Amino acid sequence: MKAARALLGIDQQVLAAAAGVSLPTIRRMEASADTVRANVDTLVKVVQALELAGIELIAEGAASAAAGRGVRLRS
Repeated sequence: MKAARALLGIDQQVLAAAAGVSLPTIRRMEASADTVRANVDTLVKVVQALELAGIELIAEGAASAAAGRGVRLRS
């Protein structure tokens, strides 16, 4: 999430507003080690907000130049 926000040039507050979730929720999600901890509804809202902003989430094993998980701006 931090990498996606950095690509977009937005802070946690902007992401929270775009996703319709609270700032403490975004902070807690970003503080999670390895796997983001959140309920499914909240996670879907955040993912949708990032995708609408132009972020492409890359799943582990999906085609990417350097392999592994990550994010990139859609071309």
